[in-house]
Amino acid sequence: MPLNVTYSDEPTRIAKLVDAYLAGQSGSVLGDGDGPHATLTVGADVRDDCAVYDLPGPVTLVVGSDYVRGPKFVLYEHGLLTNVDIGYYLVAANVSDIAAMGAAPIGVLTVVRYPHDLDDGGFLDIMAGIHQACTDFGTLNVGGDIGNAERIVLSASAIGLCRTGTALTRRGAQPGDQLCVTGPCGVLGAAVAYYLKRVANGWSLPDTLEEDLLAGWRRPQARVAEGRLLSTGGYATACQDTSDGLKATIEQLAAASGVGFDIVEDNIVIHPAVSAVAKLIGSDDVTLAMSASADFQLAFTVPADRLDACRDAFARAGLAFDVIGRATPPEAGLALIGRDGARHTLPGVAWKHQATDVADLVTGTTAVTP
Repeated sequence: MPLNVTYSDEPTRIAKLVDAYLAGQSGSVLGDGDGPHATLTVGADVRDDCAVYDLPGPVTLVVGSDYVRGPKFVLYEHGLLTNVDIGYYLVAANVSDIAAMGAAPIGVLTVVRYPHDLDDGGFLDIMAGIHQACTDFGTLNVGGDIGNAERIVLSASAIGLCRTGTALTRRGAQPGDQLCVTGPCGVLGAAVAYYLKRVANGWSLPDTLEEDLLAGWRRPQARVAEGRLLSTGGYATACQDTSDGLKATIEQLAAASGVGFDIVEDNIVIHPAVSAVAKLIGSDDVTLAMSASADFQLAFTVPADRLDACRDAFARAGLAFDVIGRATPPEAGLALIGRDGARHTLPGVAWKHQATDVADLVTGTTAVTP
Protein backbone atom coordinates (compact mmCIF):
# COMPACT_ATOMS: atom_id res chain seq x y z
CA MET A 1 0.00 0.00 0.00
CA PRO A 2 1.37 3.49 -0.83
CA LEU A 3 2.73 5.31 2.20
CA ASN A 4 0.83 8.53 1.41
CA VAL A 5 -2.67 7.03 1.64
CA THR A 6 -4.87 8.87 4.16
CA TYR A 7 -8.45 8.45 5.36
CA SER A 8 -9.74 11.70 6.83
CA ASP A 9 -13.18 12.59 8.17
CA GLU A 10 -15.85 14.36 6.13
CA PRO A 11 -15.11 17.96 7.24
CA THR A 12 -11.45 17.50 6.33
CA ARG A 13 -12.29 16.06 2.92
CA ILE A 14 -14.76 18.85 2.19
CA ALA A 15 -12.17 21.49 3.09
CA LYS A 16 -9.70 19.89 0.66
CA LEU A 17 -12.41 19.68 -2.03
CA VAL A 18 -13.33 23.35 -1.67
CA ASP A 19 -9.70 24.45 -1.83
CA ALA A 20 -8.98 22.30 -4.89
CA TYR A 21 -12.09 22.63 -7.05
CA LEU A 22 -14.89 24.76 -5.61
CA ALA A 23 -13.28 28.01 -4.45
CA GLY A 24 -14.71 31.24 -5.78
CA GLN A 25 -18.07 29.93 -6.97
CA SER A 26 -20.19 32.39 -5.01
CA GLY A 27 -20.94 35.52 -7.00
CA SER A 28 -20.76 33.76 -10.37
CA VAL A 29 -23.32 34.79 -13.00
CA LEU A 30 -24.52 31.77 -14.94
CA GLY A 31 -26.70 31.30 -17.99
CA ASP A 32 -27.11 33.27 -21.19
CA GLY A 33 -25.38 36.63 -20.89
CA ASP A 34 -27.94 38.19 -23.23
CA GLY A 35 -30.90 36.25 -21.88
CA PRO A 36 -31.98 34.21 -18.84
CA HIS A 37 -29.31 34.16 -16.17
CA ALA A 38 -28.82 33.63 -12.43
CA THR A 39 -26.33 34.81 -9.87
CA LEU A 40 -24.99 32.06 -7.62
CA THR A 41 -24.93 33.96 -4.33
CA VAL A 42 -24.24 30.89 -2.16
CA GLY A 43 -22.12 28.26 -3.89
CA ALA A 44 -20.41 25.09 -2.72
CA ASP A 45 -17.42 27.17 -1.59
CA VAL A 46 -19.56 28.57 1.25
CA ARG A 47 -20.37 25.06 2.57
CA ASP A 48 -23.97 25.83 3.56
CA ASP A 49 -27.09 23.64 3.56
CA CYS A 50 -28.04 24.58 -0.03
CA ALA A 51 -26.97 26.48 -3.10
CA VAL A 52 -28.72 29.83 -3.56
CA TYR A 53 -29.39 31.45 -6.95
CA ASP A 54 -30.73 34.98 -7.29
CA LEU A 55 -32.91 35.17 -10.41
CA PRO A 56 -34.02 38.27 -12.33
CA GLY A 57 -36.85 39.82 -10.34
CA PRO A 58 -37.41 39.43 -6.59
CA VAL A 59 -36.96 35.65 -6.62
CA THR A 60 -34.28 33.40 -5.14
CA LEU A 61 -33.98 29.71 -5.98
CA VAL A 62 -32.67 27.38 -3.26
CA VAL A 63 -31.44 23.88 -4.15
CA GLY A 64 -30.12 21.14 -1.87
CA SER A 65 -29.35 17.43 -2.21
CA ASP A 66 -28.97 14.57 0.26
CA TYR A 67 -28.38 10.85 0.08
CA VAL A 68 -29.75 8.75 2.93
CA ARG A 69 -28.75 5.27 4.02
CA GLY A 70 -32.16 3.71 3.41
CA PRO A 71 -31.87 -0.02 4.23
CA LYS A 72 -28.52 0.58 5.94
CA PHE A 73 -30.21 2.51 8.74
CA VAL A 74 -29.58 0.56 11.93
CA LEU A 75 -33.25 0.69 12.90
CA TYR A 76 -34.34 -0.54 9.45
CA GLU A 77 -31.98 -3.48 9.74
CA HIS A 78 -33.52 -4.25 13.13
CA GLY A 79 -37.03 -4.31 11.63
CA LEU A 80 -38.11 -1.09 13.34
CA LEU A 81 -38.48 1.00 10.18
CA THR A 82 -40.50 0.09 7.09
CA ASN A 83 -40.05 0.96 3.43
CA VAL A 84 -42.69 3.65 3.91
CA ASP A 85 -40.64 5.12 6.74
CA ILE A 86 -37.38 5.35 4.78
CA GLY A 87 -39.19 6.93 1.83
CA TYR A 88 -40.64 9.53 4.18
CA TYR A 89 -37.27 10.15 5.80
CA LEU A 90 -35.67 10.78 2.40
CA VAL A 91 -37.98 13.71 1.72
CA ALA A 92 -37.76 15.10 5.26
CA ALA A 93 -33.95 15.14 5.15
CA ASN A 94 -33.94 17.12 1.92
CA VAL A 95 -36.78 19.50 2.74
CA SER A 96 -35.10 20.23 6.09
CA ASP A 97 -32.19 21.80 4.21
CA ILE A 98 -34.65 24.00 2.30
CA ALA A 99 -36.29 24.95 5.61
CA ALA A 100 -32.92 25.89 7.09
CA MET A 101 -32.49 28.43 4.27
CA GLY A 102 -35.92 29.94 4.98
CA ALA A 103 -37.35 28.89 1.61
CA ALA A 104 -40.71 27.40 0.65
CA PRO A 105 -40.27 23.93 -0.91
CA ILE A 106 -41.66 23.73 -4.45
CA GLY A 107 -40.49 20.28 -5.49
CA VAL A 108 -38.43 17.21 -4.70
CA LEU A 109 -36.52 15.13 -7.27
CA THR A 110 -35.91 11.59 -6.02
CA VAL A 111 -33.51 8.81 -6.96
CA VAL A 112 -34.91 5.39 -6.02
CA ARG A 113 -32.73 2.44 -6.97
CA TYR A 114 -33.66 -1.06 -5.88
CA PRO A 115 -32.44 -4.69 -6.13
CA HIS A 116 -34.18 -7.31 -8.24
CA ASP A 117 -35.54 -9.04 -5.14
CA LEU A 118 -37.57 -6.01 -4.03
CA ASP A 119 -41.14 -6.82 -5.05
CA ASP A 120 -43.71 -4.33 -6.34
CA GLY A 121 -45.27 -3.94 -2.91
CA GLY A 122 -41.95 -2.97 -1.32
CA PHE A 123 -41.19 -0.52 -4.12
CA LEU A 124 -44.61 1.12 -3.89
CA ASP A 125 -44.22 1.41 -0.12
CA ILE A 126 -41.08 3.51 -0.60
CA MET A 127 -42.89 5.70 -3.11
CA ALA A 128 -45.89 5.98 -0.77
CA GLY A 129 -43.60 7.29 1.98
CA ILE A 130 -42.11 9.82 -0.44
CA HIS A 131 -45.58 10.92 -1.53
CA GLN A 132 -46.87 11.29 2.02
CA ALA A 133 -43.90 13.37 3.10
CA CYS A 134 -44.25 15.64 0.09
CA THR A 135 -47.93 16.09 0.93
CA ASP A 136 -47.17 16.82 4.58
CA PHE A 137 -44.52 19.42 3.68
CA GLY A 138 -46.63 21.10 1.01
CA THR A 139 -44.60 20.12 -2.03
CA LEU A 140 -44.53 17.56 -4.86
CA ASN A 141 -42.34 14.69 -6.02
CA VAL A 142 -41.63 16.04 -9.50
CA GLY A 143 -39.54 13.18 -10.90
CA GLY A 144 -35.98 11.97 -10.74
CA ASP A 145 -34.59 8.53 -11.48
CA ILE A 146 -35.81 4.97 -10.87
CA GLY A 147 -33.93 1.78 -11.70
CA ASN A 148 -32.00 -1.25 -10.51
CA ALA A 149 -29.05 -1.41 -8.14
CA GLU A 150 -27.39 -3.95 -5.85
CA ARG A 151 -29.48 -2.69 -2.94
CA ILE A 152 -31.99 0.06 -2.17
CA VAL A 153 -30.33 3.42 -2.81
CA LEU A 154 -32.20 6.60 -1.91
CA SER A 155 -31.18 10.14 -2.79
CA ALA A 156 -33.02 13.34 -3.53
CA SER A 157 -32.76 17.03 -4.34
CA ALA A 158 -35.16 19.61 -2.97
CA ILE A 159 -35.98 22.95 -4.57
CA GLY A 160 -37.32 26.02 -2.77
CA LEU A 161 -38.15 29.67 -3.34
CA CYS A 162 -37.88 32.82 -1.28
CA ARG A 163 -37.69 36.53 -1.93
CA THR A 164 -34.33 37.87 -2.98
CA GLY A 165 -32.24 38.86 -0.02
CA THR A 166 -34.15 36.78 2.53
CA ALA A 167 -32.40 33.39 2.23
CA LEU A 168 -30.91 32.29 5.54
CA THR A 169 -27.31 31.12 5.73
CA ARG A 170 -24.91 29.94 8.39
CA ARG A 171 -23.07 33.26 8.16
CA GLY A 172 -24.17 36.46 9.82
CA ALA A 173 -24.29 35.75 13.54
CA GLN A 174 -22.79 38.58 15.59
CA PRO A 175 -21.53 38.67 19.18
CA GLY A 176 -24.52 39.26 21.44
CA ASP A 177 -26.99 37.41 19.20
CA GLN A 178 -29.11 34.84 21.00
CA LEU A 179 -28.72 31.21 19.92
CA CYS A 180 -32.09 29.46 19.66
CA VAL A 181 -33.31 25.95 18.84
CA THR A 182 -36.81 24.95 17.72
CA GLY A 183 -36.99 21.89 19.97
CA PRO A 184 -35.15 19.15 21.89
CA CYS A 185 -32.18 17.51 20.20
CA GLY A 186 -30.62 14.08 20.50
CA VAL A 187 -33.82 12.01 20.24
CA LEU A 188 -32.92 10.21 17.02
CA GLY A 189 -29.40 9.48 18.24
CA ALA A 190 -30.79 8.20 21.53
CA ALA A 191 -33.07 5.86 19.58
CA VAL A 192 -30.07 4.28 17.86
CA ALA A 193 -28.16 3.99 21.14
CA TYR A 194 -31.14 2.33 22.79
CA TYR A 195 -32.28 -0.10 20.09
CA LEU A 196 -28.75 -1.13 19.14
CA LYS A 197 -28.21 -2.65 22.60
CA ARG A 198 -31.76 -3.15 23.92
CA VAL A 199 -31.99 -6.90 23.44
CA ALA A 200 -28.40 -7.72 24.43
CA ASN A 201 -28.66 -5.68 27.63
CA GLY A 202 -32.26 -6.50 28.46
CA TRP A 203 -33.26 -2.84 28.42
CA SER A 204 -36.89 -1.81 28.60
CA LEU A 205 -38.46 1.64 28.61
CA PRO A 206 -42.13 2.62 28.96
CA ASP A 207 -44.08 2.26 25.71
CA THR A 208 -44.57 6.02 25.43
CA LEU A 209 -40.82 6.68 25.50
CA GLU A 210 -40.11 3.94 22.98
CA GLU A 211 -42.75 5.42 20.70
CA ASP A 212 -41.14 8.86 21.04
CA LEU A 213 -37.74 7.41 20.13
CA LEU A 214 -39.09 5.80 16.96
CA ALA A 215 -41.39 8.63 15.91
CA GLY A 216 -38.49 10.88 14.96
CA TRP A 217 -37.23 8.24 12.53
CA ARG A 218 -40.60 7.19 11.19
CA ARG A 219 -42.07 10.68 10.71
CA PRO A 220 -39.29 13.27 11.02
CA GLN A 221 -40.48 16.86 10.75
CA ALA A 222 -38.75 19.40 8.53
CA ARG A 223 -39.25 22.81 10.18
CA VAL A 224 -40.58 24.59 7.10
CA ALA A 225 -42.99 26.90 8.95
CA GLU A 226 -40.28 28.01 11.36
CA GLY A 227 -37.79 28.64 8.58
CA ARG A 228 -40.29 30.65 6.56
CA LEU A 229 -41.15 32.79 9.56
CA LEU A 230 -37.49 33.49 10.31
CA SER A 231 -36.91 34.43 6.67
CA THR A 232 -39.98 36.54 5.96
CA GLY A 233 -39.76 38.33 9.31
CA GLY A 234 -36.05 38.99 8.95
CA TYR A 235 -35.39 37.70 12.45
CA ALA A 236 -32.50 35.27 12.01
CA THR A 237 -28.95 36.37 11.36
CA ALA A 238 -27.80 32.76 10.81
CA CYS A 239 -29.59 29.41 10.61
CA GLN A 240 -28.85 25.71 10.13
CA ASP A 241 -30.66 22.46 10.74
CA THR A 242 -29.37 20.08 13.42
CA SER A 243 -29.14 16.97 11.24
CA ASP A 244 -25.53 16.34 12.37
CA GLY A 245 -26.39 16.87 16.03
CA LEU A 246 -26.46 19.97 18.20
CA LYS A 247 -22.74 20.11 18.97
CA ALA A 248 -21.76 19.83 15.31
CA THR A 249 -24.32 22.48 14.38
CA ILE A 250 -22.96 24.93 16.96
CA GLU A 251 -19.42 24.31 15.71
CA GLN A 252 -20.45 24.86 12.08
CA LEU A 253 -22.41 28.04 12.81
CA ALA A 254 -19.47 29.39 14.79
CA ALA A 255 -16.99 28.64 12.00
CA ALA A 256 -19.21 30.09 9.26
CA SER A 257 -20.04 33.28 11.17
CA GLY A 258 -16.66 33.79 12.81
CA VAL A 259 -18.03 33.89 16.36
CA GLY A 260 -17.87 31.89 19.56
CA PHE A 261 -20.83 30.64 21.57
CA ASP A 262 -21.59 30.36 25.26
CA ILE A 263 -24.15 27.58 25.74
CA VAL A 264 -26.04 27.57 29.04
CA GLU A 265 -26.38 24.03 30.37
CA ASP A 266 -29.63 24.72 32.20
CA ASN A 267 -31.19 26.13 29.01
CA ILE A 268 -30.76 22.95 26.96
CA VAL A 269 -34.17 21.29 26.81
CA ILE A 270 -33.86 17.54 27.34
CA HIS A 271 -36.48 15.17 25.98
CA PRO A 272 -37.53 12.58 28.60
CA ALA A 273 -36.54 9.76 26.24
CA VAL A 274 -33.02 11.17 25.95
CA SER A 275 -32.71 11.31 29.74
CA ALA A 276 -33.90 7.72 30.03
CA VAL A 277 -31.47 6.41 27.40
CA ALA A 278 -28.59 8.41 28.87
CA LYS A 279 -29.02 6.57 32.16
CA LEU A 280 -29.02 3.21 30.40
CA ILE A 281 -25.83 3.84 28.42
CA GLY A 282 -24.00 5.47 31.33
CA SER A 283 -23.94 8.96 29.87
CA ASP A 284 -25.44 12.24 31.08
CA ASP A 285 -28.44 13.70 29.34
CA VAL A 286 -26.81 16.96 28.18
CA THR A 287 -23.97 15.04 26.55
CA LEU A 288 -26.37 12.72 24.74
CA ALA A 289 -28.62 15.61 23.68
CA MET A 290 -25.65 17.41 22.08
CA SER A 291 -24.05 14.38 20.45
CA ALA A 292 -24.44 13.18 16.88
CA SER A 293 -28.11 12.75 16.04
CA ALA A 294 -30.14 13.18 12.85
CA ASP A 295 -32.66 15.61 14.32
CA PHE A 296 -34.17 18.22 12.01
CA GLN A 297 -34.59 21.09 14.43
CA LEU A 298 -33.44 24.55 13.36
CA ALA A 299 -30.67 26.29 15.28
CA PHE A 300 -30.61 30.02 14.59
CA THR A 301 -29.33 33.31 15.96
CA VAL A 302 -31.44 36.39 16.64
CA PRO A 303 -30.25 39.86 17.71
CA ALA A 304 -31.08 40.41 21.38
CA ASP A 305 -33.27 43.43 20.59
CA ARG A 306 -35.39 41.35 18.20
CA LEU A 307 -35.80 38.29 20.39
CA ASP A 308 -39.16 39.27 21.91
CA ALA A 309 -40.61 40.16 18.51
CA CYS A 310 -39.42 36.83 17.12
CA ARG A 311 -40.89 34.93 20.06
CA ASP A 312 -44.22 36.74 19.64
CA ALA A 313 -44.31 35.94 15.92
CA PHE A 314 -43.65 32.27 16.66
CA ALA A 315 -46.38 32.22 19.30
CA ARG A 316 -48.93 33.73 16.90
CA ALA A 317 -48.13 30.92 14.48
CA GLY A 318 -48.47 28.26 17.19
CA LEU A 319 -44.71 27.68 17.22
CA ALA A 320 -41.99 28.02 19.85
CA PHE A 321 -38.24 27.92 20.37
CA ASP A 322 -35.75 27.81 23.23
CA VAL A 323 -32.82 30.16 23.81
CA ILE A 324 -29.81 28.03 24.71
CA GLY A 325 -26.97 30.56 24.61
CA ARG A 326 -25.47 33.58 22.92
CA ALA A 327 -22.82 34.40 20.34
CA THR A 328 -19.52 35.75 21.68
CA PRO A 329 -16.37 37.21 20.12
CA PRO A 330 -14.46 34.50 18.23
CA GLU A 331 -11.54 34.52 20.66
CA ALA A 332 -13.89 33.35 23.43
CA GLY A 333 -14.37 30.05 21.58
CA LEU A 334 -17.10 27.55 22.35
CA ALA A 335 -18.07 26.90 25.95
CA LEU A 336 -20.75 25.26 28.05
CA ILE A 337 -21.67 27.41 31.03
CA GLY A 338 -22.27 24.71 33.59
CA ARG A 339 -24.63 24.64 36.51
CA ASP A 340 -21.56 25.43 38.62
CA GLY A 341 -21.13 28.71 36.71
CA ALA A 342 -17.80 27.59 35.24
CA ARG A 343 -16.88 27.39 31.57
CA HIS A 344 -16.48 23.89 30.17
CA THR A 345 -15.76 22.46 26.73
CA LEU A 346 -18.86 21.50 24.78
CA PRO A 347 -19.84 17.92 25.68
CA GLY A 348 -20.71 15.19 23.24
CA VAL A 349 -19.24 13.86 20.03
CA ALA A 350 -19.95 15.58 16.71
CA TRP A 351 -20.84 13.32 13.80
CA LYS A 352 -18.07 13.52 11.19
CA HIS A 353 -19.06 10.59 8.95
CA GLN A 354 -16.16 8.30 9.75
CA ALA A 355 -15.88 4.78 11.11
CA THR A 356 -14.80 5.81 14.59
CA ASP A 357 -18.12 7.57 15.21
CA VAL A 358 -19.91 4.24 15.19
CA ALA A 359 -17.15 2.57 17.18
CA ASP A 360 -17.45 5.20 19.90
CA LEU A 361 -21.14 4.47 20.27
CA VAL A 362 -20.72 0.71 20.40
CA THR A 363 -18.02 0.96 23.06
CA GLY A 364 -20.21 3.12 25.26
CA THR A 365 -19.02 6.65 24.57
CA THR A 366 -21.28 9.35 23.29
CA ALA A 367 -21.19 9.33 19.48
CA VAL A 368 -24.64 8.38 18.22
CA THR A 369 -25.09 7.90 14.50
CA PRO A 370 -27.88 6.69 12.22
